[in-house]
Amino acid sequence: MNFQLSHTDPNSRARAGLIQTDHGDIPTPIFMPVGTAATVKAVHIHELEQDVKAKIILGNTYHLYLRPGLDVLRGAGGLHGFNDWRKPLLTDSGGYQVYSLGHRRKIKEEGVTFQSHIDGSKHVFTPEGVMDIQRVIGADIIMAFDECTPYPCEYDYAKKSMDMTHRWLKRCVDRFDSTEPIYGHSQTLFPIVQGSTYPELRKISAETIASFGREGNAIGGLSVGEPAEDMYAMTELVTDILPKDKPRYLMGVGTPANILECIALGIDMFDCVLPTRNARHGLLYTSEGIINIRNQKWQSDYSAVDAQCPAPTSQRHSKAYLRHLFINDEILGMQIASLQNLAFFLWLVTEARARILDGSFTSWKNEMVKKVAQRL
Repeated sequence: MNFQLSHTDPNSRARAGLIQTDHGDIPTPIFMPVGTAATVKAVHIHELEQDVKAKIILGNTYHLYLRPGLDVLRGAGGLHGFNDWRKPLLTDSGGYQVYSLGHRRKIKEEGVTFQSHIDGSKHVFTPEGVMDIQRVIGADIIMAFDECTPYPCEYDYAKKSMDMTHRWLKRCVDRFDSTEPIYGHSQTLFPIVQGSTYPELRKISAETIASFGREGNAIGGLSVGEPAEDMYAMTELVTDILPKDKPRYLMGVGTPANILECIALGIDMFDCVLPTRNARHGLLYTSEGIINIRNQKWQSDYSAVDAQCPAPTSQRHSKAYLRHLFINDEILGMQIASLQNLAFFLWLVTEARARILDGSFTSWKNEMVKKVAQRL
């Protein structure tokens, strides 16, 4: 993987760059649709390519390990061969999913013992094992195994967890560097900064992660319930430390407003389930604000869902038609809404990149943050 930094906004830390992988180039800033179980829910691969214009999507180590399983993935030539997505892929290490299992898991120095949410069977994730699993999945960018702390989190626990995450990272790096990709394309390992909302811990973690000298770095443990102001403060602190010549990935963030504010703080990569999850409940993100398409006010509104977003889905279907689909529980409604939200998120980061390059980002961002956060 290679990263080229093209331009930095003079009035903020916003950056435009290009990540180059064996499966294609990724212009940054970028939003990555989440395809947890080898699929972005309700969206076909060709729609991701043509309507959404996604450049990279995610898979999840925990879910793919359980289903379809490593034998199936290896037989298909990895996740690229299994779901026929031929552009770049990123896999989360499963640390967040293990964290969310609560009483179903036990965390020790060696790794994590957990029960499958599917059938209750017991499994063990170690840093070494997670590297091996992600080799089999075959994503272009893979994540180090970490512990995601909850919010709120006591300082002592946050420090203990962070220290263990750093020790796990050393084991991940050793395993990754002693093994080879399976399918003929290169893979890149990103470490993850932790430390909850404690500035001193975030500083230590960012410095530790940076010292490993990997090709990119991630920030985890945010967007887990903390106030937005804390998320922004921790992000600003960490981006001040992480190398400027390497991509920065803020995991699990977020709303359109969150993304714009964090682009301004120097983040290059984002992912979040909100676009598709909220789409399935009729919540639409548009360039003018947020729409609950089930509301009666849209019953006779024949205007396009989003006239500014250039995606075909945004301009082809009216709000009235989409409301009709949802009121009648038609599956097509969820599909169209998912395409709208994903296309809008990709449009937003693409427009942000263009504004960074032409020097108008800060004024545009300040205006857009107000728009995209309002309910219509």
